Amino acid sequence: MNDTSSKLVIGIASRALFDLADSHQVFEQQGVDAYCRYQIAHEDVPLAPGVAFSLARKLLALNDADPANPRVEVILLSRNSSDTGLRIFNSIRHHELDIKRAVFTSGQSPFRYVPAFGAHLFLSADPDDVRQALEAGYAAATILPSNLGANETDQLRIAFDGDAVLFSDEAERVFKENGLQAFAQSEVEAARKPLRGGPFKTFLAMLHRIQSDYPAENSPIRTALVTARGAPAHERVIRTLRDWGIRIDESLFLSGMDKGPFLQAFGADIFFDDQRKHCDSASQHVATGHVPHGVANEA
Repeated sequence: MNDTSSKLVIGIASRALFDLADSHQVFEQQGVDAYCRYQIAHEDVPLAPGVAFSLARKLLALNDADPANPRVEVILLSRNSSDTGLRIFNSIRHHELDIKRAVFTSGQSPFRYVPAFGAHLFLSADPDDVRQALEAGYAAATILPSNLGANETDQLRIAFDGDAVLFSDEAERVFKENGLQAFAQSEVEAARKPLRGGPFKTFLAMLHRIQSDYPAENSPIRTALVTARGAPAHERVIRTLRDWGIRIDESLFLSGMDKGPFLQAFGADIFFDDQRKHCDSASQHVATGHVPHGVANEA
């Protein structure tokens, strides 16, 4: 029996969880054997937190209220071997992260284990692994080098773009093919027709499920929709979330403004967006995951 079936399950790569920049440089410049020797020589030196470390820590903290019935599991999915992965496990123990399950694939893509674990989200520094996960229907994002956000509270704050992330890219395709005016007109005409779900709909629904156990004013999770949409394209989004029965705590309709300062004001632990230009801007303010999905990422 899969005992993760009722939990929110996150698969995370070692380079997303920890800062492996120095050892990855050894790998890039000197090859696999030198990398292995370096990691074994340093296996008792704890790795510093990586871009997604705060997210993982806060997700695992959601289990503190009822340790006997954990709501979240974080699983390590790594391209390291078990030999080089020992340093990762030692670092997990050093930072007191409750991560028990791991896969080490010795250079192969760990994506094939995402379905086996029933993961609702896969975070990696490898864009190819992320694309495979998205193509198979799983929420996934490439973690970008980022200046970490200013949310020092215990509350977990996650921000999402809308089109091609929470929602399908059906509306974004209209914009891409016919321009802003056609997009606005199309969204007004379809205001009462819910958008189809995007790759992150199920992940948001799982967060909502946990949030539902708490009063809104005292939830350990806070979510935000941060979208380039503005009026009149806002109505369809609001009605879509209402149709889904999914709560979103804050909605920012920015009508094309730079998202970075608003994400910093929200205090996002992480932000997910399909457009690389928005991700590059956001990563100057908060931890950011690029979702290479939809029309904006087609060649």
